[in-house]
Amino acid sequence: MQRLLPLSGPLALLLLWQVAVSSHWVNPVLLPSPGATTMALWNSLVDGSMWPDLRSTLLRTFEAFALAAVIGVPLGVALGSAPAVYRSVEFLVDFFRSTPSSALIPLFMLLFGLSDLNKVAISAFAAVLLILFNSAYGVMHARKTRVLAVKVMGVSRWHVFKDVLLLESLPQTFVGLRTGVSMALVIVIVAEMFIGSDTGLGQRIINAQQVLNIKGMYAAILLTGVLGYVLNLLFSLIERRFVHWSGK
Repeated sequence: MQRLLPLSGPLALLLLWQVAVSSHWVNPVLLPSPGATTMALWNSLVDGSMWPDLRSTLLRTFEAFALAAVIGVPLGVALGSAPAVYRSVEFLVDFFRSTPSSALIPLFMLLFGLSDLNKVAISAFAAVLLILFNSAYGVMHARKTRVLAVKVMGVSRWHVFKDVLLLESLPQTFVGLRTGVSMALVIVIVAEMFIGSDTGLGQRIINAQQVLNIKGMYAAILLTGVLGYVLNLLFSLIERRFVHWSGK
């Protein structure tokens, strides 16, 4: 019975969605039923029209996330191990982390034009701040008892950093990575919608909306939600595999 609990939320949402359409709480033209939306998604996958957009969005998301991870994790760990340095840049990190990245689209358009690099760059910028913050936070809040214990044993500062601080920071770092990949996907979708693109789920959503292809629009939206959930689940499984000792 416990294994079925995760399904209760989605089933309740689908039921509410169906009731809202059937009871005409909303205009069925503006909000198709779950069945019609799912069928539109299925048809677009079967006829192959959705796959190029899905591949483009996934590629941009993974490029942005990889770039953010390569920059954010080492920089976050370095800043976290030097609290005084982190405090000197804390305002900048919090300022840009609190600023909606979509508001910076005009700036990135000036810097990178309308190319794919623009979409990857702004998505990586949004993700790197989350990853950096969580990595630094994990290092700074490593369990003091373990750090003090190894210091008492005369272990060198390098081994304290490598064998204690890094391992202690991994759970929080994975929180940043999981949040970062979700943020990268969101910003890629937004960039595809408003910067301009030939392919991508964001481009598909905005094009369907403009020609009043409502079922196609909601089908693409549904796919982005499923994609975000799958990415989050994937990183949760990776975290359980490599950070199984978290909290012990």
